[in-house]
This record gives sequence, structure tokens and C-alpha cells, in this order.
Amino acid sequence: MFPGGGQPDMQALLQQAQQMQQQLAQAQAELAAAVVDGSAGGGLVKATVSGAGELKALVIDPKAVDPEDTETLADLVLAAVRDATLAAQRMAAERLGPLAQGLGGGGGIPGLPF
Repeated sequence: MFPGGGQPDMQALLQQAQQMQQQLAQAQAELAAAVVDGSAGGGLVKATVSGAGELKALVIDPKAVDPEDTETLADLVLAAVRDATLAAQRMAAERLGPLAQGLGGGGGIPGLPF
């Protein structure tokens, strides 16, 4: 039901939908440009990920490199990338959450990897 029992103002609804679409596109562009960092091993491995979840940089401290133990280094790399990716997901949820709710969605945002 609509307030007052009348018909919806289609022009107003269309304008509102277009405005929300523009806000969503702007927020997605801002996320793609933003970067977040993650680390593991007390900072021995650092990963930088875009707000859209793309790995941008990986820095490995030479102290983390042991030719006899490459498994630990691999684990540290995975942990740093996961840490940065989770930070990107949190940032996306904070920025896009209110917009997604306004669109009636409860799931993921189309075009984002999470």
C-alpha cells in the first residue's frame, strides 16, 4: 500500500532510482581507487589490496625468506593477502551497505568479488 492509498509517483520513483544508481556507481569507483593493507608474521609480509579486492602489491621482508622452509613463507603470504582482502570487504560493506539496503538488496553487490 502507498501512503494515502493513491498511486505511486512514477516520475519521483524513477528519479530516486537513478539517483541511487549514480550513488552506487560513485561508491564503486571510490572503492576501486581505494587501497587497504594487510600483514602477517608481525609485518614480515605485507599485502596491499584495492577496495575491489585486487591484489596491488606484496612486500616480503628478507627475514621471512628461509630456503629450507618455503611453506612458512607461503602461509605468511596467504595470511597477509587474506587480511588485506577482509579489510577491503569491510570497507566495501561500510560504503555500499546503506546503498544496497536502499535498493532492496540483502545479498552481494553486483560487480564486486564478495
